[in-house]
Amino acid sequence: MLFNSYSFIFLYLPVVFLGFFQLGRIHHTYAAAWLALASLVFYSYWNPAYVGLLLGSIVFNYALGMWIAKAGLKQEARRKTRLLAFAITANLLLLAYYKYANFFLSSVNDLAGSGLSLGEIILPLGISFFTFTQIAFLVDTWQGKVKEYNFIHYVLFVTYFPHLIAGPVLHHIDMMPQFARASTYRIDWDNVATGLLLFTLGLCKKVLLADSLAPYATAIFDGAQHGLASGILPTIYEAWCGALAYTLQIYFDFSGYTDMALGIALMFNISLPINFNSPYKATSIIDFWRRWHMTLSAFLRDYLYIPLGGNRKGKLRRYGNLLATMLLGGLWHGAGWTFVVWGALHGIYLTINHLWRELIVERYLRWVPGWLGTIAGGTLTFVAVVAAWVVFRADNMPQAMTMLNAMFGIAARPISFDAVLHGNLLLLTDMSGRDLLRLLIPGLLWVWLLPNSTHLRFIKGSNILMLVQAAIVLYMLYVAIDQFGSYSPFLYFQF
Repeated sequence: MLFNSYSFIFLYLPVVFLGFFQLGRIHHTYAAAWLALASLVFYSYWNPAYVGLLLGSIVFNYALGMWIAKAGLKQEARRKTRLLAFAITANLLLLAYYKYANFFLSSVNDLAGSGLSLGEIILPLGISFFTFTQIAFLVDTWQGKVKEYNFIHYVLFVTYFPHLIAGPVLHHIDMMPQFARASTYRIDWDNVATGLLLFTLGLCKKVLLADSLAPYATAIFDGAQHGLASGILPTIYEAWCGALAYTLQIYFDFSGYTDMALGIALMFNISLPINFNSPYKATSIIDFWRRWHMTLSAFLRDYLYIPLGGNRKGKLRRYGNLLATMLLGGLWHGAGWTFVVWGALHGIYLTINHLWRELIVERYLRWVPGWLGTIAGGTLTFVAVVAAWVVFRADNMPQAMTMLNAMFGIAARPISFDAVLHGNLLLLTDMSGRDLLRLLIPGLLWVWLLPNSTHLRFIKGSNILMLVQAAIVLYMLYVAIDQFGSYSPFLYFQF
């Protein structure tokens, strides 16, 4: 089920909302169980066959978590560590089978000329997110951070429908106290109003911006792929427009989902962790990864980079750990070499960023005015991020290189200024570059100038002011719903 669908907005969400708070008046356990059951229904809407897989994963990890906790109480450190290693291995093997088995076999086939195959494997929706969420639970249990083991709350923690499909990645210690809090089960109209505001903003990002940009990004990348065979290269203008279209599409799509998830959760008095903080305002790649997909960045830092040694074993080892972490972070996003290269690029970016700070900035550039460093760093960071998104979006590396070569003038088809203003995009029938600019310019102004959505609250004041705010939100919701069209899943559903 999609957030941007009539069935979710007009049927599922109202029924779940009313049922939750009505049952909360009777007993908190009933309300929690209702929300957990509703979350499983939400997941089963995609494919009922995989609900069993999800429940099996939940029962397995809960049982292993209990055993690890009991071993900890008995001070059986070695047994506790073996249980943790077994549980994490089992989770990663499940993820590897569904997400990477055919990628691995196809790579072996390409190298060895063999024909190995496991047949078609359908990737369960959200498997990366609910697997990582439960791995974090296991490690937190091993470290003694987990204090509550209520099974219904645990099921709700894993399946809670706002985050189940595409995050954010949750920590047990942040969520369980909220499920145990009495105030969670009473309607808070301030939270409902602010939650509806966030949901509406996220819906507008998805429907009005991301979905409008998607056809242009797809068409230009497909045009670059066709150009490989026909010899007709993209122009610099077209390549940059395609790259920027996808850069904004993935931002408005994923941050839109996250805003909607935070808004829905807040309507149920649950605070999810912030996952975005205006990442395209970043002034360095280090800053970018503190702002983009923040819960995944924290997970990779806490459960991969630091266990690998972090920065505790010398600079050379530090940069090796950075590269390994980003490579695996890229592979987490998808089973393809483009994702691996994208992760490697960001690993290299981060290494260069750290070396630049240590060897150049601290020694020779302290005299540079802060505003100049901010502009230069922000511009360079944005260009580097856009270039990496090209690799991330491309179907294969030749397609990515065609786009990048055109973007940086290495191999691009010449174009006149008049053609830029009045012509159509490369081999794309009647798709107009001018129409695309009408989306790109407001989109760039949005991500660079507007405050982060998590700073927004439904402001309380006079009744007139509150009515005006409510009218604006309802109008925005109407405009977004009016644009619903064909099936349009969120990009991160596939990761």
